[in-house]
Amino acid sequence: MDGAVEVLKKEFAGLRTGRASASLLEPLSVEAYGASMPINQVATISVPEPRMITVQVWDKSQVSAVERAIRESDLGLNPQTEGQSIRVPIPMLSEERRAELAKVAGKYAEQARVAVRNVRRDGMETLKKQEKEHEISQDEHHRLSDEIQTMTDERVKAIDDALAQKEQEIMQV
Repeated sequence: MDGAVEVLKKEFAGLRTGRASASLLEPLSVEAYGASMPINQVATISVPEPRMITVQVWDKSQVSAVERAIRESDLGLNPQTEGQSIRVPIPMLSEERRAELAKVAGKYAEQARVAVRNVRRDGMETLKKQEKEHEISQDEHHRLSDEIQTMTDERVKAIDDALAQKEQEIMQV
């Protein structure tokens, strides 16, 4: 469950709020060498200016694949290639774009909630199996299932709080 919350925070770090950040491109995957690889395994990402990200691709043959990954991402960025270097200017956020980013943040939060619920479901199934095989008592089963539910509620609240904070950050002009 904690893993789902951590992944959500990393994804939120990638959602920009008008400033360039190397973490903006980190969630992207590139089709390279016949496999899907994280962008930071084929290039170096740096932020030389507040409104510019540069991506230095290590292998010349992968420049077009990296550029395509950036262009086709849902980040709305327009990369410009110069040799093995790709410059990614960060445009000012319009009100419409802010609303889009808030929706993307909502999708990330929902994925995290689903992951937490899946962990809860697996835990509950394990408890049922243990009770059926007489490894734990019925009282123990109820106590542990209440504990799992409490943990789930705490993680979902943490996700909701992180989402509210990120939406506020995105909508702030």
